[in-house]
Amino acid sequence: MSDKVLMKGNHAIAEAAVKAGCQCYFGYPITPQSEIGEYLSTKLPELGRVFIPAESELAAINMLLGAGTTGTKAMTSSSSCGIALMQEGISFMAASQIPAVIISVMRTGPGLGNITPSQGDYFQAVKGGGNGDYKVIVLAPSTAQEAVDLTYKAFYLSQKYRTPVILLADGILGQMMEPVEFKEYPYPELDVQDWALSGAKGRDPRWIGSLCMNDAGMEENVHRLFTKYETISQNEVAYETLYTDDADLIITAFGSAARIAKSAIRQARENDLKVGLFRPISLYPFPKSELNKIADNTKIFLDIEMNMGQMLEDVERAVNGKCPVAFFGKAGGIIPTVSEMYEYIVETMDKIKISSLTGSIK
Repeated sequence: MSDKVLMKGNHAIAEAAVKAGCQCYFGYPITPQSEIGEYLSTKLPELGRVFIPAESELAAINMLLGAGTTGTKAMTSSSSCGIALMQEGISFMAASQIPAVIISVMRTGPGLGNITPSQGDYFQAVKGGGNGDYKVIVLAPSTAQEAVDLTYKAFYLSQKYRTPVILLADGILGQMMEPVEFKEYPYPELDVQDWALSGAKGRDPRWIGSLCMNDAGMEENVHRLFTKYETISQNEVAYETLYTDDADLIITAFGSAARIAKSAIRQARENDLKVGLFRPISLYPFPKSELNKIADNTKIFLDIEMNMGQMLEDVERAVNGKCPVAFFGKAGGIIPTVSEMYEYIVETMDKIKISSLTGSIK
């Protein structure tokens, strides 16, 4: 495909996985991402590739682990409580340096919650719900086109760094329809022959696993992982800025919340309010240095999320006290409106004016 086509976000992600060379998909249905597996159940067999409807999320993540040890491009997808069930497998893959792509289309929680959109799984994806010291790359699209582009990138980064990569979307993006364009996969195919399990004929046997009964050896393994994470942090940060050069107030938001924020920012600019946007695209590695630099030239940040303030912790840590950080959030599957965001922008800007007289923002 080279022309733009109108597609649902979930279908766009699935087609992007096909274009990226995904050879295997293992998944269990859960709203609001079930269309990903549904789409691939037809597409992959037509191409002679593997589609397996797993009996559970536990089965799906362990099938993904097995496929990844062979260097095969493989993927699963789920949502929230389904991703929660996969956390042990994700920890195992991170520890064993096994590449994998995991699509997480967030719904409302905690618990079973609801099928409505949310951004309540930021902690789950970025901080990790499995055991031990590990991290995974997390990419957060805000449009269907960006979901396509970041799905391509997820497959590449997973093999480049031999790590799980999570594409973190939400129910809005998964269910909405937008024009998308599928260009050719833009990344080089990487050679996996020096580490993948492919049968030991003609070479020495290999072992891929996470068990290490020697304390010093286990510490060495963890340090090896964190050396890799430092390389990822230096090379793979991604973010978008809008009107930040002269902004008195800068909104931080990711995913669908950032889309809505852009409309509120345009309304603010039309009313002579100097408001900008800083949107992290890579939630891990988080663009902390870049955000810290911007904090030198603004008066206040306003973090907006569809949760109770999960990315807020990383924003505050990045700003590091250079200026105040306010918060506006919606939970329970309620989507913030442009007018609500604009009203909160005005309220926060008023606090800036008051602080110029009193010396504090409360």
